[in-house]
Amino acid sequence: MAAAPGAGAGGDSAEAGRAPRLPPRSLPAPPLHTVEMHTGGEPLRVIPRLEAAEAAVAASGLSLLALRRHMAAAHDHVRRVLMHEPRGHRGMYGALVVRGGVAVGDADLAALFLHGAGYSAMCGHAVLALGRFALDYGLVAAPCCPETAVRLRCPCGVVTAFVPWDGRRSGNPVRFHSVPAFAAATGGARDGDVPIDVPGHGKVVVDIGYGGTFYAFLSAEQLGLDVCSSKTRDLVSAASAVTEAVKKQFQLHHPESEDLAFLYGTILTDGKDAFSEEPTTNICVFADEQVDRCPTGSGVTARIALQYHKGLIQLNQSRTFRSSTTGSLFTGKAVKEAKFGDYNAVVVEVSGEAFYTGTATFTMEEEDPLKYGFFFK
Repeated sequence: MAAAPGAGAGGDSAEAGRAPRLPPRSLPAPPLHTVEMHTGGEPLRVIPRLEAAEAAVAASGLSLLALRRHMAAAHDHVRRVLMHEPRGHRGMYGALVVRGGVAVGDADLAALFLHGAGYSAMCGHAVLALGRFALDYGLVAAPCCPETAVRLRCPCGVVTAFVPWDGRRSGNPVRFHSVPAFAAATGGARDGDVPIDVPGHGKVVVDIGYGGTFYAFLSAEQLGLDVCSSKTRDLVSAASAVTEAVKKQFQLHHPESEDLAFLYGTILTDGKDAFSEEPTTNICVFADEQVDRCPTGSGVTARIALQYHKGLIQLNQSRTFRSSTTGSLFTGKAVKEAKFGDYNAVVVEVSGEAFYTGTATFTMEEEDPLKYGFFFK
């Protein structure tokens, strides 16, 4: 057998057969280290630490929403490097972990959520994964068996994940309790469905729900599609058209911050909103036509809030939600009523399974014209 490149004749050197260490030359920025996970098939690229974010929090005492604006304005290349090709892909999703300072407050940790087009206010699949990450990487001071509560500050507020813990490592399923979720629609239609005109599809009726971020909901049948059997490309195009129409025809309002008053995407469903023990299927299209591979944690939260608002489910009545892309399942239920500004809201519990897929180190060479990534449409 031929000796490995760089091995000595005798092959007894400690360096024999060892590949050259990376990086091979000076780089414009330090390497970026990540922990790779997925929840129901939806990826999560966790950035455990970022000096630029920690320095901004320490120097200026930024809140998490202020840090979100700062990162977008001054350090957006980090998002582009890790979410875009060639290191990421159109479906990549990320979470920047923040520790300490006013950005975290009385929580165990905070997180900024990243995707191909920018930054989200809430991400349920990321919360489920970060609950495990926080325990396994020692970010919770005193974890307890058989389940530990992990308080995570998101841009939309504090959510609590409940994570199985055996004293050594985390497990599944993980569940979380949401920020107050509610049925929301402007134009005086808060208590009813919202008709909108979608170019190429005519008038359709949507619901608008908030589960940490805002979504439009409608059955795919209204668009002449089937969420279970239509081509994903057709579902994505139709959902994106709905999103753009809603953005133009409705002004959203958030009770606490106008930074959060934006429509994140559209969720097409099978129309099965009335209570059933059978799963109901949906597909979430968010940001710049990005497709969620899981049932969407914040989407499940918003959809439960809508169903409760319409009297279709009761408190603690659990429903199962299925992703049309992977078949993965989340469960959700409204666990208590709440007030959020002028809205009658509910706290929703969402449950799912998150898994580790690896770790990675990413570098950028100065000479690389695509070192900060590219977005392929």
